Amino acid sequence: MNDTTPDSLIPYDEIVQEALRAVVGRVLGQVEATNGTLPGNHHFYITFKTGAPGVSIPADLKARFPDEMTIVLQNKFWDLVVSDTGFTVSLSFNQVPAKLNIPFSAITAFVDPAVDFGLQFQAMADHDGDGPSGPAGNDAEERDVVSRITPSEDGSNVVSVDFGKKK
Repeated sequence: MNDTTPDSLIPYDEIVQEALRAVVGRVLGQVEATNGTLPGNHHFYITFKTGAPGVSIPADLKARFPDEMTIVLQNKFWDLVVSDTGFTVSLSFNQVPAKLNIPFSAITAFVDPAVDFGLQFQAMADHDGDGPSGPAGNDAEERDVVSRITPSEDGSNVVSVDFGKKK
């Protein structure tokens, strides 16, 4: 009997990643439909690769966050527009407004701490960072994002999908 798993000709990992990114799009679309009003205590930490194709952020933010950045959609955001491929949002960074365009393919984590829900994604960009992105870059309250997006044994609803080959 052979213990090795054969290589799949079906890209399951890409299909699952795309489906999970669609969850982010659907949630953001619901917020867009309510003119940016978040229900209850919901708020979102969204981590993305700043150098991924299609990402558009101001040059000063790109310089501060050359690899990965976390933004918070809570109280201080506006002009949220969601499309099939990504979203655009305006945020304040050190009291300076900035418009960001983020494709869903650039997102590496999505967390809603109000309900202990999180998704982690394989990076779709050409380069991977070595470790967490640090605190959120925009003017929202700072929180410990990394502990919320790490899978834990406490029953929190974190989903991480990794289709590495079995050896």
